[in-house]
Amino acid sequence: MGRLFWKIFLGFWLTLLLTGLAVGLAVQLYQQERFREASGLAEGPRAEASVAGVASVLKVGGEAPTRALLEQWNGRHRFAVMVVDGDGKDLLGRPVPAAALAQARARLGDSDRRPGLRRVRAPDGQQYVLFRIRVPGLRGPSLHHGPPFLRLILGLVASLLFSAGLAWYLTGPLRHLGVATRKLAAGDLGARVTPALGRRRDEIADLGHDFDRMAERLEALVAAQKRLLSDVSHELRSPLARLRVAVELARQQPAETPKALDRIEREAGRLDALVGQVLTLSRLEAGVDRGPEDYVELAELLDEIVADADFEARARGRRVALSVDGEAVVRARGELLHRALENVLRNGVRHTVEDSTVEVTMGAAQGKVHVSICDRGPGVPESYLDALFDPFVRADGGDDGRGYGLGLAIARRAIEVHGGTIAARLRPGGGLCVDITLPLEPPNG
Repeated sequence: MGRLFWKIFLGFWLTLLLTGLAVGLAVQLYQQERFREASGLAEGPRAEASVAGVASVLKVGGEAPTRALLEQWNGRHRFAVMVVDGDGKDLLGRPVPAAALAQARARLGDSDRRPGLRRVRAPDGQQYVLFRIRVPGLRGPSLHHGPPFLRLILGLVASLLFSAGLAWYLTGPLRHLGVATRKLAAGDLGARVTPALGRRRDEIADLGHDFDRMAERLEALVAAQKRLLSDVSHELRSPLARLRVAVELARQQPAETPKALDRIEREAGRLDALVGQVLTLSRLEAGVDRGPEDYVELAELLDEIVADADFEARARGRRVALSVDGEAVVRARGELLHRALENVLRNGVRHTVEDSTVEVTMGAAQGKVHVSICDRGPGVPESYLDALFDPFVRADGGDDGRGYGLGLAIARRAIEVHGGTIAARLRPGGGLCVDITLPLEPPNG
């Protein structure tokens, strides 16, 4: 139990104690004020019966049983039996209405008994005058009910248990959160708080859920970094192996040196491209080197990208067509968005069959712009669609030297940087479509 527990515990306990004392004092003052405002002697059969009963107890048992009886009755009704000694003090210490006492003594005179009145001598020789008064506004149980010391102990124990339980309830999730934080700091990325919170639904539980989401994100990022490092190591092996073979060939067969140098140059270019793409993806993941933001007319950007892609595609017997419905202005990092769209389009051109057209469409609706890039390639299994945007995943699963499976991964991260989404779907009739959604923002927004 930490310092916060004791602060909450002591704070609530002291508050309860002070509140109880204030309420008790207020009720006590209220009762005393009601007694002072007593409207006179009460008469009738009930007054006679109650006074006679108290008188019998006082005469036989003395003060102790009489006080216990009066404490049971006190405050329960709008009538009270007063037991007043020769000095004008009530047996329970209640305020004695002077007018009612004078009236009772006058009615009794030299007699010991009148209807609703008694003069009784207790076993210890003390003489008392008993009478019943009407107390306006006095109802309900009295603070005098039960032994005062026992009431005090019960109140302290109840307030102590309540304060301790409340402090434990409030600080419990924080203890679990502290344990999970230390585990996370020690390298246990699977540490979670939610299972220990049960069915709590409050701000502290929300903090625990936020911690779990953070831990899940960290676990996913660390796993992705490990996977990326493993994939990069794997991808580097092939070109490096070919480089070693080319070097050995040049050494052993001088006549083949020009071919070996061409191979070395080609493999060095592939390594350079791979390292460049890995650096781009790493910078995007780290949130650095994204370029300045500006307002971009998406139709003009697509027209430029499609024109370049179509020029290259026609040399391979393929085409790229653009269909634009309206205008769309987005706030974006132009170079980054250009690279993302170009990566997706080049991927479509690479996989579409000969004499087919890669169709690019753009339209805006409900504050968002939608871009679809659809090819007529072989497509992929439906269960494979989400994995297309992971690093080093290639649709054909092979190493044909045309890419390293980083283009779509870079595109996804770039689109997410702009607050958009990207997803792949199978195209009816064969082929693959990549759908991109970006938030619209007018130039003066």
